[in-house]
Amino acid sequence: MGGDEELVARAARHGLRLDPASLSHNDAGLDFRVAYATDVHGRDWVLRVPRRPGMRETLRQEEAALALASRYLSDIAVPEWRVMSDDLIAYPLLPGRPGLTLTGEDVTWFVDPASERYAAELGSLLAVLHAVPLAEVRELGVEVRSPEAVRESWRADVARVAGTFDVHPALLERLHSWLEDDELWPEATAFTHGELYPAHVLIDQDEAITGVLDWTTARGDDPARDFMYQHAFATPEAFAVTLRAYTAAGGRDVGPRLADRCAALMAAGPVGYGVYALSTGRPEHREAAQAQLGTV
Repeated sequence: MGGDEELVARAARHGLRLDPASLSHNDAGLDFRVAYATDVHGRDWVLRVPRRPGMRETLRQEEAALALASRYLSDIAVPEWRVMSDDLIAYPLLPGRPGLTLTGEDVTWFVDPASERYAAELGSLLAVLHAVPLAEVRELGVEVRSPEAVRESWRADVARVAGTFDVHPALLERLHSWLEDDELWPEATAFTHGELYPAHVLIDQDEAITGVLDWTTARGDDPARDFMYQHAFATPEAFAVTLRAYTAAGGRDVGPRLADRCAALMAAGPVGYGVYALSTGRPEHREAAQAQLGTV
């Protein structure tokens, strides 16, 4: 992102006059650096700067995903981009605060992983999101994967990462077992956010969900990917609340062994980071990916 002065100047080139003293940062995202600022009229903004060039198609897909989300999630705020360019995304700050923030090595939680209020609202939100017609998703140009394509994409990613990094034998065995177990794959796909963990979910002081951020990974995919962080972070009781709320709100049949599928997707996270590291070509990302892939 460069220094704060450079960011202020970049925003000014897009007609956004910021108060430099108001800038603060959140380092949670892999694809974007994020800052918060107030403009000279007192309005609060979110600023996202791509971490690497060549993200135009990613931004186009996210813009289309936001159009879908804003249409269907009528009670949940999503970003409304006022600036969209290759070097800056800017939108008015949404109500609420992230369920967690990451600044450097410091992680701060603002939602209790055992919260039943949050768990229930997440389940209801997912029921609406997963009901978005996939034909409409395709029509707007957002990627939609079939169940077979989901599995084959992961198979290709595992092979690519295993051919480049030194993957721990136990992790590699688990990945191969996952790829071959028919019960750990979706019978149908749905419109998914893809990274629905508390850093991307806004809450109010009562832990009610007010908004959802960062739709970079949204696409038609395995619905389990939207449950996996709740399964990983929440208590078993809170996860059960999410599933009950999802069903009560008309959520689709997500297929067998959802908890096992969530655990398998989380275990495969280092593969996703390995692919990301290869796409950036940055040595620090390759080192970090190797550290994750080399342990279990």
